[in-house]
Amino acid sequence: MCATCGCSDEQDELGELDLLALGHDHEHGHDHEHGHDDEHGHDDGRVVTLQQKILAKNDDLAQRNRDWLRERGILALNLMSSPGSGKTTLLERTSHDLSGTLTLSVVEGDQETALDADRIRAAGCRVVQINTGAGCHLDAAMVGRALRTLDPPAGSAVMIENVGNLVCPALFDLGETARVVLASVTEGTDKPLKYPQMFRRADLVIITKTDLGPYVNFDVATFGEYLGQVSPRAMMASVSAVTGSGLAGWYDWLTSMIPAAAR
Repeated sequence: MCATCGCSDEQDELGELDLLALGHDHEHGHDHEHGHDDEHGHDDGRVVTLQQKILAKNDDLAQRNRDWLRERGILALNLMSSPGSGKTTLLERTSHDLSGTLTLSVVEGDQETALDADRIRAAGCRVVQINTGAGCHLDAAMVGRALRTLDPPAGSAVMIENVGNLVCPALFDLGETARVVLASVTEGTDKPLKYPQMFRRADLVIITKTDLGPYVNFDVATFGEYLGQVSPRAMMASVSAVTGSGLAGWYDWLTSMIPAAAR
């Protein structure tokens, strides 16, 4: 087990299909020793050191990804959320609505299956699938290989749909330009307080499935207050990918980020 987040060290082989199925090799170096408790149950500090090494290696690879993207003027967004918050549906709608305006490529992260990648491909995007197996997040090494397989054109946008998880993905820099966190109205108003690490590093937080608002107990204003306590700098938007409500603001923000990525 990985000492940083508990991911399995089980590795999958790379796929040879029309999509890339990158294994969960994690670049964690699982031949390491893990920390052991002393007779009093106290950790000896080796686990903390290991975590630091894992994250340092990932951060180095993330910076390589970031440099690669910057040189090509490509915007990369790391989309993170709980499972079922509507990331794939939002990407489908975005691809459809911005067709001819913005070139989108997608890196799909899931533990198993290519179901979401199939949906994204049908929506008209080039897509690379990463199956992490027992892993709970993408890392910079996986994304680096995916980016080079996609080879997105200059001035385009790459959406990295991370594995559905509000904990571990927050720890791993992928080399993205910005982080977008999605939270659906069905999840509850208190998500920013319960998962502060995820929301603290968000550049944009999108409340999704607002068409279900009349049927659930979700208070947008209170959610915004909680988000402000955790991350005062984060922007917030509310959308429904089904009705189209609020999507114009999302599209304006997305397209405005493209010049920043090209600097």
